[in-house]
Amino acid sequence: MTDARVWLITGASRGLGKAFTEAALAGGDRVVAAARNVEPLTDLAGDHPGQLMPLPLDVTDRRGVFDAVERAAGAFGGLDIVVNNAGAMLYGMVEEATEEQIRAHMDVNFYGAVWVAQAVLPHLRARGGGRLLQVTSMGSGGGMATVGYYGASKAALDSVSEALAMEVEGFGIKVTIVQMGGYNTGLFTAGTTNTRPMEPYQPLREQMEAMWGDAVAPEPETAAPVIMELASLPDPPRRLIVGSQSFDHVLEMDRAQADLYRSWEHLSRIAPG
Repeated sequence: MTDARVWLITGASRGLGKAFTEAALAGGDRVVAAARNVEPLTDLAGDHPGQLMPLPLDVTDRRGVFDAVERAAGAFGGLDIVVNNAGAMLYGMVEEATEEQIRAHMDVNFYGAVWVAQAVLPHLRARGGGRLLQVTSMGSGGGMATVGYYGASKAALDSVSEALAMEVEGFGIKVTIVQMGGYNTGLFTAGTTNTRPMEPYQPLREQMEAMWGDAVAPEPETAAPVIMELASLPDPPRRLIVGSQSFDHVLEMDRAQADLYRSWEHLSRIAPG
């Protein structure tokens, strides 16, 4: 296993994180699998002794993140690939969310990912390079009713990751923003905090729920081959949409936004700035 790479994957106990963990292990790599609750990883760790290290981690605890990353880097002699995957969902209208809910949501989806990135960069830099995969969303380019705060948290991570990629490329560290499509991850069940519904929004809520429909999302393991290939590319892209349908949706949204800008170009150009 001399050529085995070392992965650190957050949110690794379920959904996409667990699927990525299983794929990396199947490829002969070693994985530090971080999650708030690592109990779901017990059997997997038993099947891969010396190859998988479950690591309890709450990404909202900055000091705890730095301590955990030190343990992760020491477990297998360094880090090669970091997948910033831990996340949660805040479901409800913008007006409905409490301050506590909003701050807690951003703590996980944005600040938590930033803490992980800050903690791993010295280790990747000392190693002469590495990969940092920032898991965001295919919907991070624009807000949508009922999931506005989720989109906002992922948009913020998108933006800071673009800056980060420019800042660390000189160290041989490649950053890719991984815009995930919809997968059956449990995000809308175990990973969701719901606002208290306000009556004026009920018609829109019903409309959005009807739009989501009952379509069955693909299983997380179907996305894992993309991540495995991405991690192996010598010159990976700055951004990657994961999901065929999501690819089409993102391009459609981008075209609609470009059309909107063009339709009001005359007003924009009145100002000289």
